[in-house]
Amino acid sequence: MKRIEVAIVDDHAVVIDGLVAMLSSCDEIRIVYTTHNGRDLLEYLQANVPDVLLMDIQMPEIGGIELARLVLQRQPKVKIIAFSSFDDSGYVKSVMRKGAKGYLLKNSDKQTIIRAIGRVMSGEEFLDDAIKNIILQETITGRRRSIYEIPLTKREKELVKLIAEGHSSQEIADKLYISLRTVETHRLNIKQKMGVKNTAGLLKEAVKRGLID
Repeated sequence: MKRIEVAIVDDHAVVIDGLVAMLSSCDEIRIVYTTHNGRDLLEYLQANVPDVLLMDIQMPEIGGIELARLVLQRQPKVKIIAFSSFDDSGYVKSVMRKGAKGYLLKNSDKQTIIRAIGRVMSGEEFLDDAIKNIILQETITGRRRSIYEIPLTKREKELVKLIAEGHSSQEIADKLYISLRTVETHRLNIKQKMGVKNTAGLLKEAVKRGLID
């Protein structure tokens, strides 16, 4: 029987090491690739097609939600399982809409991870039980649950203030001595963290969080 080939992308080495140690003892699974960033992953996928990709959501340069879209653009047969610390339903829905087949929390045990891999390989979707409960409660109450806010980095907070002042992406790039592409990546990550779709939503959420007046 062919073993399930699994690739892992996470910007924390300890997470990758933990997953490799956990899954290496499973006879049905073979870890074929690990990396700490999305760009290396996309390069790998030019010539390789793992069965399953365990993918962190919050990473520098390319956020997991956007990365899911890019991965499936290149290799539509890859089954993506988001692997995240965030139990916010907005993240879950966003990444599933981009084509992910599963969503696991990073406190998931070995059997849950193995079960998720097996389920997506059989064509099903898999959500962590805690995520299912959150979505169920939100459906019942009609209110989005938010246990905590996803923190912004110092640089992201700096960008929020410049955006609020009306600066364009190019003006921000010039002011901070960074590339336009880096500014756009920061803007995307900020919107993902805040759970908003556009600049108006970003500014509204920034006011709510006390980042701007």
